Formats: sequence, structure tokens, C-alpha cells
Amino acid sequence: MEKDLDKYAANTTTKMEEQTDQKAKDPESNTLHEPLLKRNKTLSSSPLALVGTKVSCNESLDYEINENDLFKHDWRTRSQAQVLQYVFVKWLLAFLVGLLTGIITTLINLAIENIAGYKLLAVVKYIERKRYMMGFLFMTLVNFMLTLFATLLCVFFAPTAAGPGIPEIKAYLNGVDTPDMYGATTMFVKIFGSIGAVSAGLDLGKEGPLVHIGACIASLLGQGGPDNYKIRWRWIRYFNNDRDRRDIITCGASSGVCAAFRSPVGGVLFALEEVATWWRSALLWRTFFSTAVVVVVLRAFMEYCKTGECGLFGEGGLIMFDVSGVSVKYHVVDLIPVTVIGIIGGVLGSLYNYLLHKVLRLYNVINAKGKLAKILLSLTVSLFTSMCLYGLPFLASCTPCHPSAIDSECPTTGRMGNFKKFNCPKGHYNDLATLLLTTSDDAVRNIFSTNTPGEYSVFSLLIFFALYCILGLFTFGIAVPSGLFLPIILMGSAYGRLLGMAMGPYTTIDQGLYAVLGAASLMAGSMRMTVSLCVIFLELTNNLLLLPITMLVLLISKTVGDCFNPSIYEIILELKGLPFLEGNPEPWMRNITVGELADIKPPMVTLSGIEKVGRIVDVLRNTTHNAFAVVDTTMVPSVGQMSEVHGLILRAHLLLVLKKKWFLKDRRRTDEWEVREKFTWVEVAERWGTIEDVAVTKEEMEMYVDLHPLTNTTPYTVVETMSVAKALVQFRQVGLRHMLVLPKCHGPTVPPVVGILTRQDLRAHNILSAFPHLEKSYETRKVC
Repeated sequence: MEKDLDKYAANTTTKMEEQTDQKAKDPESNTLHEPLLKRNKTLSSSPLALVGTKVSCNESLDYEINENDLFKHDWRTRSQAQVLQYVFVKWLLAFLVGLLTGIITTLINLAIENIAGYKLLAVVKYIERKRYMMGFLFMTLVNFMLTLFATLLCVFFAPTAAGPGIPEIKAYLNGVDTPDMYGATTMFVKIFGSIGAVSAGLDLGKEGPLVHIGACIASLLGQGGPDNYKIRWRWIRYFNNDRDRRDIITCGASSGVCAAFRSPVGGVLFALEEVATWWRSALLWRTFFSTAVVVVVLRAFMEYCKTGECGLFGEGGLIMFDVSGVSVKYHVVDLIPVTVIGIIGGVLGSLYNYLLHKVLRLYNVINAKGKLAKILLSLTVSLFTSMCLYGLPFLASCTPCHPSAIDSECPTTGRMGNFKKFNCPKGHYNDLATLLLTTSDDAVRNIFSTNTPGEYSVFSLLIFFALYCILGLFTFGIAVPSGLFLPIILMGSAYGRLLGMAMGPYTTIDQGLYAVLGAASLMAGSMRMTVSLCVIFLELTNNLLLLPITMLVLLISKTVGDCFNPSIYEIILELKGLPFLEGNPEPWMRNITVGELADIKPPMVTLSGIEKVGRIVDVLRNTTHNAFAVVDTTMVPSVGQMSEVHGLILRAHLLLVLKKKWFLKDRRRTDEWEVREKFTWVEVAERWGTIEDVAVTKEEMEMYVDLHPLTNTTPYTVVETMSVAKALVQFRQVGLRHMLVLPKCHGPTVPPVVGILTRQDLRAHNILSAFPHLEKSYETRKVC
């Protein structure tokens, strides 16, 4: 056996020497057995994602079940009643997530509709009295103060509350820890900041923040409350682990989408298609249950508000943008403009992603200058938005009302209605004011309106489209809670309606339905979602007859957009430095083995099954690794001393041992009862600070610790000859944090473990930093 191993090592060395003498070859021609020698000395452990001048370093999450002795004993001793109680608490948490998300969403909508509504009513009164400057000053000042309020909350109390929060949720469910994203302070800042920012008339929506709020509610419920005021009930503490927390946050994200669009099925599909990396049928049922509770709560509050007890928030039903009042008839010839809408959506969506990427990098430089720079940037955007929303309607000419329209419908003088009088004489309306001098939700309703073919002029729609393209680029990224859904819907609906007007008598589809298709196309071109968007738009518009052409538009837009750049959320993930693992490995990853990656990493640190306390403390103080291989040495007859891998122990468990001072004076294995007397499975599932929080005396340093009971004896392992592509798929689908690489051959002179791979080791950028000659292959990869 030793001769075979020596022969194997000699052959490997010979091959490596021959490859060193060869010239650089095409990386795509390498086989799995040929090591790629043109590389740097070490594999980078830091993520790419430079945000301005900052490098983001994020820990990973432990989604893997840690099957140590404590877990196995707890699982064996659980009674049927305890299992049912555990399942019941899961469903109870899903119910509470839906209930609280629905209540908070209703309060947010109530506040926004009343604040923005009374502001617009006051502006309209100034305009009716011809006091145009006073109306402008009033509107600008109110928007300024609301934006300042939202910005101050984000800058000074919860910087992580700025933005939509969806990319961070997506990264968390992928296995990346996003600190301070789900705390109570972040949630409250998100709630009140969204109210201030949306009420200020900024070109942003509350949909993204609602998804984040739902995730915050779920996280707080799952861990028993804020960090400083946690409920220590036993069954709540069972959910204080990354695995169960992932499931409950998935329920929160789907509930947030459902609350934003009143779309229960769309919320579930959004979580499945866009944010969740790991999915199973039980999770599907709980997310559907949460969204059902949200819809019931929203419906109950809407019925109550119809009594007039909610101020200006009382009109409308569960369907936000109902277009079911028009019959949908289309023929084969109508597929031509529908296809054109899809192509335009894909091109404009990718162009929007490209430009927004540039703007966000610029904003990162500005925001890096300090808190004052963030505040001034937000206020500058607010002033520019107010000037445009108030001043541009004066450029539009007044349009006479249709003779068939009654006086109460045209013109309208309140904050709502399709025919805003603005500065026009009696019997006339201003179509641009109808779209700009209103809330974002009402603007969507107006532009989606059906059976109104001559309501808007081409000039007004062009101004509206150009304005919201500019505002959509420069508003997103400021220090306020913001969403991307509504700005993209407004942009897409504008060019969709323009195309419908251009088709004129050549189509049987209503202009309002063209606006719906335009909004769907731009969302698919930017966000690259299909199934969930299709269902969301059907539930938004309440028109099932739109299903075939909506599906066609979404598929075309996504396909066209994918040919140019990634989705907007992937771009934000890269800018934020979150090491997200994609589902599809690069083609060149099949030509690199995990053994080669492990070979260029720093030397691996292992621990013995029975280890000295001093050795453990030294390892924890001098390394940042979060897991260590536990290796036992045994005597095998006729072979000699052999080393074998017992399993993997987490850093958190070593800290728990040191904190509880579970030390032995003699070097021996412990009995099962000794472990259960000192630890519980719930304690092992939680995290336990840092090594700096632990005090160990000099005498204790010479004592021993039996690591066997706390070691995960069934870690996921791969053989060193496996390709990186295959390992990446397994790593992502199972939700791993660590992957052990084992040697292909075993023997007395062969180390029992080759190395440990983490998500940083499997990221394309970090691999390319170690294998520079793959850069050409990486840059010319196909994206279509």
C-alpha cells in the first residue's frame, strides 16, 4: 500500500513539473487531472465587492444540521407531543408574521394616504386661488421636511434601513450573514422612514421596504424579541438557530410582497423565484398561510375604512389597479406590438440597470464623505423632485373634457381623479397634472385607466416618461427607505401607453392594457423575474384574460435583458459586497478541482479529539476560522499509526466549552451523561460571543477538553478530485458553510483531510485571483 501511495505521489509530482515547463494553454482545454499551475500563492478569502473605498466582510450562516451527540440524544428523546408542539409553534409564528405584517402595512398606507392627501389638497387650494408661488413653496417645504425626517432616521439610527432591503434578504437566505438588518431599530426606522419618503413625493415605492419590514417582524418573532429583551421561553429558544430563522424570514418576505401588492399567490412565488435559495413543500405551505392571513387582515381594515373612519384612506378595494372593466380582445396581429413591448422592456430594463449601477457607484463616493453628505444628497433630490412635479404641469396645455363626461368626473379638483383641473378653466383638465400632482399609487391607477383613449397627449406622456426615468435613476440610492417596483411600473406604463396610442386603430387592445404590459415588460427587463411577476400583475389588475400576452411579454423582456447584464438585485449585491453564490457555475469551473483550491490555501488548522485548553485558546486567538476539523489518531495492525477525521467542530461550540469551563484534568473520553449534564441542545444551537469575552486561567490552560460530543460527525465531504462546478452546486443547494475536502487515497503518510472550503473559496472572482489565466475565459463567457 505504501508503494502505491509513493508511486501516486511521484506521478503527481512529475505531471506538475511537466506542466510548469509548458507554455500557457487555453484554460478551457484543461482536464480535471491537470493542475492549473499559473496561479498566485494564496486564495483570497475576502469578497470582491468594493463599495466606494470599503471592502465588505460578511460571515456565513450555519444552515447545516449539526449532528453531534447532543442533537442525536435530543432527537431520540423527543416525545410525539413535543414534536407536535414544535410544529404548532412554527405555524403559530407563521400566523403572527402574517397578522403583524398586515396590521403594520395598513397603518403605513393609512399614514401615507392621509399625509400626502392633505398636502395635495392644500396645494390644490392654492392653485385654485391663483397663488401659484405659495403652492410651490408649501409643497416644496412639506416634501423637504418629510425627506429630512426620513433621512435623519436612516443616517443616525439605522443606516441599514436605507434602500429596499431585498438584496440583503436574498443574500441572507443564500447563507450570508447581514448584520443589523433585522433588529427592532431597523424595523421602526424602516416603517417611519417609508412613511416620510413616500409621502414626500419621491420617486420610490413602499413595496421593497414592506418586504424588509416583513422579514424584520419574522426575525424578531423567531428569536423572541430584540437582543436586549428576548423572551427566554424554551420553545422560542428552539428557533434561535440559523436554519429555523431562515424559514421564518422566508415567510416574512413573502408576506411583505403580499402586503405591498395585495397578492398572496404572487408573494409566495416571489419568495420562491427571487429571494429563497433553499425551498421545500412544508415551507411552501407556511408561506402561503402567512400571505393568506395578510390578505384577510388587509380586507378587514379596508371594510372598516369604508365607513369613513380612516380619513382620506377609505376608497378602493383589495385590487389595487383594477382593469377588469374592459373586455380584452386580441388577434394574431396584436402579437406584433406585444412582442415590440417585450423587446423594448428588455433593452430599457438592461439600460436602466447599467445607468443605475453608475449612479450608485457615484453615490457611494458621496455617501462615504460622511453623514452631512448623505443628508444634503437626499435634500437635493427632494428639492429637484418638488420643482419638477409642481412646475412641469404648467408646460402642458389644457384639454377640454369629453362632452359625455359629467361635471363630477371632469374636471376633478380633489387629490384623486383622472381629469385634474389644475390651472385650467372650467370644462378643461390638465393631463400632465393628473399624472404628476398625485400620489404614486394614484398615478398608476390613472395611467392604467381603461376606456379613456384620448385622455393623455403624446407630449405629456413623453415628459412623464423622461421625468420618471431621471428621477428613478437619481432617487434610488439616497439615505431613505426606498423600493424599485413602483418607479419601474410608472416608467414602463408610460411607454406602454405611448405604443398603444401609436397603434391606434390597428389594434383591439385598450391603451390602459398596453400600459399594464409596458410596466410588466420593464420590470422583467430590470428584475428578471417571470412567474411571480405574471401572477402579481394578474392579482394587481384583476384581469385573467391578460395572462397569455403578459406571459409572452415577460419571457421576451427577460430573455433580451439577460443578453446585456445581470438583474438589478444582482448588481446591488455586488456593490454591497455580499458574497452571493449563484446557482449556475461558470463553465471553466469544471476544469478545476477542489483539491487544487485547497492546495493553495494557507495550511489547515486541525484539533485532536481530546485537546488541551491552551491549544484551543491559541487557535481561537490566532485564527478567524469558524470551523475546525477534529482528527483522531489510532493504531492499525500491520499498517501503523493512522489518522482519521472524526468530524467538524464549530468555533461557537469551542467558545461555549471555554465559557462553561467544561475541562478535564485527565486526558480521557467523557461519558454521555457528563455532556448532557453541562449542555443542552438549545445552547449548542446559539452563538456565544468572541474569544475576548472568555477568561481562562493559567492552570486551566493545562487541562483537557473532550471535543467528541460536540463534533458534527456527519459533515458534508467531497473527494479532492471533484470539480469546483459540482462542489459549488452541492454547497449552494444544501446550504453549507463548510465543506471538507478528503484525499482520494488513504494511508499513514497521507493527511486525513486536504482542506476546508467556504463560500469565499468558491466565488468566481476569488478563484480568478488565484488563477489569473482564466480571466480571458471569464470575460468572454456567454450570458445568453
